[in-house]
Amino acid sequence: MNSAVIAVVVTVLFLLGYRFYATHLAARIFEVGTNGDTPSHRYEDGVDFVPSPPWMLFGHHFASIAGLGPIAGPAIAVIWGWVPALAWVVIGSLFLGAVHDFAALAMSLKHDGKSIGDLTGVILGARGRVLFLIVTFFLLALAMGVFALIVAQIFAFLYPQTVIPVFTLIVVAVLMGYAIYRLKVGIFPATVAGLALTFLAVWVGINHPVSLHGGFLSEKTRTAIAASVSDGSLDRTASAGATKAWLASQGLTGEADDVNAAATRASNIWIYILLAYACAASILPVWLLLQPRDYLNSYQLYIGIGALFIGLLVAHSTIVAPAVNFVSVADPSVRLPSFFPLLFITIACGAISGFHNLVASGTTARQLDLARQARPIAYGGMLVEGLLAVIVLMACTAGVGTYEKWASFYPGWAQLTGTLVSQLAAFFYGAATFLEVFHVPRPFGQAVVAVVVVGFAMTTLDTGTRLLRYNIQELAEGFGLKRFVNRYLASILAVIVLGAVALLKIPAAGPDGAVVMKPAGLVIWQLFGTANQLLACLGLLIATVYLIKVGKPSFYTALPFAFMLLVSGWSLVENILKAWSAAKPELRSWPVCTVGAVLMVVTFWLAVEALFAVRRYKRAAQSAA
Repeated sequence: MNSAVIAVVVTVLFLLGYRFYATHLAARIFEVGTNGDTPSHRYEDGVDFVPSPPWMLFGHHFASIAGLGPIAGPAIAVIWGWVPALAWVVIGSLFLGAVHDFAALAMSLKHDGKSIGDLTGVILGARGRVLFLIVTFFLLALAMGVFALIVAQIFAFLYPQTVIPVFTLIVVAVLMGYAIYRLKVGIFPATVAGLALTFLAVWVGINHPVSLHGGFLSEKTRTAIAASVSDGSLDRTASAGATKAWLASQGLTGEADDVNAAATRASNIWIYILLAYACAASILPVWLLLQPRDYLNSYQLYIGIGALFIGLLVAHSTIVAPAVNFVSVADPSVRLPSFFPLLFITIACGAISGFHNLVASGTTARQLDLARQARPIAYGGMLVEGLLAVIVLMACTAGVGTYEKWASFYPGWAQLTGTLVSQLAAFFYGAATFLEVFHVPRPFGQAVVAVVVVGFAMTTLDTGTRLLRYNIQELAEGFGLKRFVNRYLASILAVIVLGAVALLKIPAAGPDGAVVMKPAGLVIWQLFGTANQLLACLGLLIATVYLIKVGKPSFYTALPFAFMLLVSGWSLVENILKAWSAAKPELRSWPVCTVGAVLMVVTFWLAVEALFAVRRYKRAAQSAA
């Protein structure tokens, strides 16, 4: 199958869905009109409620919802074959994910810009609000803590070339936000200047990587590295991961271990730096840092997606991966984990993601200038993310060139899901193939793609920390802890929680079956995908009850809710059983069992609260009739 044909067909389907299905939802179901003021005008405070230019807000919204999800998820899921993954991305984006995102934004606009947690209180009641906020707290704390850990590891081990572009963008964003909102500089000249500095920083960063691990190396290791660089066998800009691999290949295992330990220390330093940045991004006015940073970063994403899409069309590579696959390539006698429900958990952001309802209601609704902009930003933003997921699928299945190359990236489940490198390796390789049509050298192309990937992760980190701050404030308000309603204290508490997830070590099973100490976030991470889809399920549940309350047809959200409840509930049970039935009692993962059980109880409780709410609304409608 030709990858270019698939890309064109999917694009047409997305355009038709946006033109007809999204228009119907906006005009007939959620009735998001073109008139009337929005919460950003009604409660404008210069911090969270800020009327924003639509193109800038689209960039902020898209960059916030994208993250690593639409890249890592599809890059893993093609191990089951490209057909199931592609089908879920297309159907999920059109009829589940985009509907879910638009519903969250529409409901928030109708209720003064309330977050999805507060909307749950309005629609289900006070108990439902607290229960929803508990699920949200777990998801945000786990995801943002692990994202900080992942970005730090990318800086320290994989692509130090991304450091200068990422931190230069932060400075440029602050200058741009101040210029637009305080000096009244036009958005066009500010954008041109900001992008020029941003892309200059990308070029500088790729040619001048920033590595912190060198200061922690022993003299013996430095001498060995210097000798390898001087004779040309090792590039002077090689990352810690590449340096470690080279030393190990030369039999210098002690020096390789020293590099690994040094890079680990450097990674911890980066985590502290990222947490400090996340705290500042949570506290500062949205117009000063968060919005312009995500807006400028979105152009990197647009250009990256556009270049990859054009490269895909020009290369029009043939898909070499199997259409459907259920066994390990390296050993066909070993079956892969069942694709149901795991496929629908693995591909989250590329089809539907619970994190999106937090962004749509928590930040986007408070910056929307006009109500009619909700459809292109929420529904359209999800379709762009779905298109990105399709590009990733094509890079991993056609851009790799041959079946043998694809098989080298996907030998088996354990090898694929072991590290971030293994999960993204096929995408980096295939994406660089698409960029070669522009005569971009492969090493430079892979570095550029890495900058884009880190940009995705950073936009999710800063927005997610702000959302966690909202969550803590809402929980504090619900429990009467007025001190933590303060945004400064709430932000500090949010960062402390993220630091615990990223840095705190807890017992876990090692590769040889022994008990080892791992970061808490990585131990509980197996629940993240399930919790994220569970949050999407609950968001669709709130939307369904809302439509029943206002007397509108509810099957637009009820059917997606039922499906997501099935796959997320099934996956949650499997995770708990797997954690409980460890080979040795001492390897039993109590954190996973405990958190999984809490999520199961809270979900069931919220479903009961929803049933009671539906009964109340139907009785009220009968009484009114």
